[in-house]
Amino acid sequence: LLDGSRRKVPGLLSLDDERLVAAVAGDGPSDAYAFLERFDPTEAREAMKARGARAVCRHDPSYPVQLGQLPDAPAVLFLTGEGDLHDAVGVEPAVALVGARRASDYALEVTRELGRGLGAAGVTVVSGMALGIDAAAHRACLDGGGTAVAVLACGPDIAYPRTNRMLHERIRERGVVLSELPPGQRAFRWSFPARNRIMAGLAEITVLVEAANPSGSMITATFAGGLNRTVGAVPGQVTSSRAAGTNGLLKDGAMFVTCAQDILDELFGAGVDRGGVPDLHEAPAPPADAVEALLLEAVEVGLGIDGICSHAGLPVNEARAGLSRLEAGGYVNRDALGVYRRTLALRGPSRAL
Repeated sequence: LLDGSRRKVPGLLSLDDERLVAAVAGDGPSDAYAFLERFDPTEAREAMKARGARAVCRHDPSYPVQLGQLPDAPAVLFLTGEGDLHDAVGVEPAVALVGARRASDYALEVTRELGRGLGAAGVTVVSGMALGIDAAAHRACLDGGGTAVAVLACGPDIAYPRTNRMLHERIRERGVVLSELPPGQRAFRWSFPARNRIMAGLAEITVLVEAANPSGSMITATFAGGLNRTVGAVPGQVTSSRAAGTNGLLKDGAMFVTCAQDILDELFGAGVDRGGVPDLHEAPAPPADAVEALLLEAVEVGLGIDGICSHAGLPVNEARAGLSRLEAGGYVNRDALGVYRRTLALRGPSRAL
């Protein structure tokens, strides 16, 4: 019914059953009322248990207190996973990392650094398990030893999208997957923006890594701002429409985020050591080889292969060999189009992660 309604009803999900049916059912409320009459709580509990899920209602002590600030807080959360929701988001502040599904290589690299850093610092990462930024944030948090909380637009037992089945299982093993929709329920169009309010409600800080405007991520930022929570953004390429939303947020005063430490400073105070977090503000040592240093300079200013060769005074084959050494050393990476880009941090024993 909600999917079929085009009405903009403020606080729609906060309405009681009778008013909700009246708002969205139009001239055909009989199906909705028939569903409510057929609903059997005992049968629903058994079905939920069979799918390995559990429910947390608003009166339950483990229901996240911070969600109560939402004017349309979910009456019940359906959960699956080995993690404890209260431990994940109720003991210390959580951070939502969200962004584009079709993210740039730069944005995905930043997401991985943010997720690993937050996970290593013991900060729970909340996201929506969508392709792109969301999935990268979850994976990186888990890789860093942290706890991930996935908020889905379908039932919590359903891996959506299906390509993230293995990630869904990883989160269930080490964290929590939750939804306001019951187990087995498919996703609706309305349930995607609706779940964004839950992500914003769970998180003390919502960080957009890369987002167009308009976009679902910008909806999440709007919800977070409405709750007077901190909204952060990662600066993106000014000529890219994929970064128009994040750059706009920064222009409007959002927290400037370049590394996990920026977020940790906002959460716990500047200089508080949470352990294991790489400092991306500290520039790594340049390559010892003079030729490789010239190649790296050319990559940093965005030159293509011809410009790189010219800058370093090398033929193409020698330049590519040097770039391969830089890539192996963690100084650069190469995207799907063969373009070399500077990495955010070195991989190796000098780095905590």
